Amino acid sequence: MKYRGRHRRRRRGQALRATLAGTALALTAAATLISTSQATGSGTPGGLTPLTSAAATGKLRLHENLVARDTLDTLTKDMGGNVGVDGVLSTADRSMRDEADCAAGERAALPIEPTATRAYCWESGDARTRQWQPRSVTTSGDADDDGHWGEHRVILAGWTHHDDQAAAPTRDEGLARIAFVDATDPHALTYDWVLLVAPRDGGKDFAAVPSDLGGMVWYQDKLIVTAAHGAGLLVFDMHRILKADVSSGAVGRVSGGYSADGYQYVLPAIGSYDVPGGACGGEDAHTVPCFGSLSLDRTSTPDSLVATERSMSDGAKRARVWRYSYSTAAYRTGLLADSQGYVDAVEAYETRAAGLSGALSRTPSGARKADWYVGHTPDHGTQHDTLWRQTERGAKAATCTADRSHACWGLGAESLSYWQETDELWTLTGAGADAGTRRVLYAVPLSSVDGSLG
Repeated sequence: MKYRGRHRRRRRGQALRATLAGTALALTAAATLISTSQATGSGTPGGLTPLTSAAATGKLRLHENLVARDTLDTLTKDMGGNVGVDGVLSTADRSMRDEADCAAGERAALPIEPTATRAYCWESGDARTRQWQPRSVTTSGDADDDGHWGEHRVILAGWTHHDDQAAAPTRDEGLARIAFVDATDPHALTYDWVLLVAPRDGGKDFAAVPSDLGGMVWYQDKLIVTAAHGAGLLVFDMHRILKADVSSGAVGRVSGGYSADGYQYVLPAIGSYDVPGGACGGEDAHTVPCFGSLSLDRTSTPDSLVATERSMSDGAKRARVWRYSYSTAAYRTGLLADSQGYVDAVEAYETRAAGLSGALSRTPSGARKADWYVGHTPDHGTQHDTLWRQTERGAKAATCTADRSHACWGLGAESLSYWQETDELWTLTGAGADAGTRRVLYAVPLSSVDGSLG
């Protein structure tokens, strides 16, 4: 899909793709191959099971709720207008470390096979990373198929507050924020924080938005993230990034202006997608699912939002993966395709890959059905994840040369985002115990992932 204000860089993109493709060939030679039919004792999830009955797909239906335009306009005007993505990046003064400068524990979280071609660690002195976990990732490669937002290449990383050791709620409890990373120069990534909020009092005030940020997709001018506890989705408009003018621990309108817990920028929600079937979760495989992760599929027609069900890694319950189509209406950029306020899943499957940690769907050229790349997190935090490629026919995963296991993917990776322009699969580590010692943002060429599967 072609979208606003592009600055085309076809030659540069082709050169970068060629470089990565060469790296991918070298990495592929290092990986050994295994298929479902060859696996013994591997715990393979097997093939995907299609869900086609109205009763099954009806549990995935969403109801769209949009905030009144007047409310959004009031808040935008009172806070001085949209500063835009460029405004946030212009003050990005925190630097990410290249892989060579990451600590040994951080590098140990990277995938074993295939290996990452790019990896970055967060600024070691950034106090805003303590008691927080990076959960999800999306990029300007999702937002626009030329990979840029204006003049920049951008990565968004969603963080949620997490402090198991706290005896009482902390100031940051219930907050959700996003790191806006300027990735225009691959050798000098910088970032700044944006707090997620919701308008209140007709746009005269705002409050913090609780979200686990397990999933996040930036498509066109909208950002869709998972809501708190996976109970639906939240929607944000990238043309309504606002600047706080008071620095304090409060969130919302204060004496003298607006405060955002010390953060400089806020992104107010413009709507939500709720599941009308009641509370999500439960042991019954046919209950309303809690959202786990999100990703974008540009190979479907139209482009679609891919979702996974939040599931326990040690559970026997099958997990679901499914998709919603994006709207093709010019006045509904970045929103899901609706019918009288409701959004229906257009494709859904069950998988035995419990403990899902991200999923990506892509239809190969000439194929009728999509391949699903599904991450699996083990039920203990000391083993690397497994990345399966599943179809209805079966599942494949790379095999680690050292121990012949499938636990070759990143340690505690929780999200997948495909950058079409560069053929890069982006994700980040940092979930689970001792997360603070192994938070890494990295990319692996998808061609390298496929090459490792045979």
